[in-house]
Amino acid sequence: MALKHAVLAALLDGEYSGYQLAKAFDVGVANFWHALPQQLYAELAKLEQDGLVEGRQVVQESRPNKRLFRVTDAGRAELERFAEAPPKPSFIRDDLLVKVQSADRIGTGPVIEQLEERAAAAAAKIELLGAMLRTMRGPVDEAEYLLRGERIGGYLTCLRGLAFEQGHRDWCLRIAAVLKERQAARAER
Repeated sequence: MALKHAVLAALLDGEYSGYQLAKAFDVGVANFWHALPQQLYAELAKLEQDGLVEGRQVVQESRPNKRLFRVTDAGRAELERFAEAPPKPSFIRDDLLVKVQSADRIGTGPVIEQLEERAAAAAAKIELLGAMLRTMRGPVDEAEYLLRGERIGGYLTCLRGLAFEQGHRDWCLRIAAVLKERQAARAER
């Protein structure tokens, strides 16, 4: 998947400025695709040049003018082609895993601390994603929302992000506990 597909998918709900897109990306898309604001601005320019999005200037009196972008028919067609293509397998590239891999050779103290920090960050994301899910479905329970909700794509990806963060938190806490136990066992010798 290229960044362009993530941007096109984020723009399906309407017009966004680059700033609004960055905020929407940070809240809704970041659990499966990370991009810096400058990457998003560059991608918007490229997508507009390729005819996949269309921008329009909005004049503002008390603020600088802004450009709003929306997906074109060609952009929708590109997303449809992307949806039909078989997905590439996902992979993990995580520097913390390299540290865990070598923890028994380099010392566990800093690794335990980083695992606990990562678990705390995952717990914060779990809270955020849970709040987002509650906001999306409103007063309806999840089963009803999944069956009859107007747009569930964002909800489904948020569920995946929640499951990922829960698994990540649990793994970090477990590995930190294992390393602490090993540290204590070594100290007793």
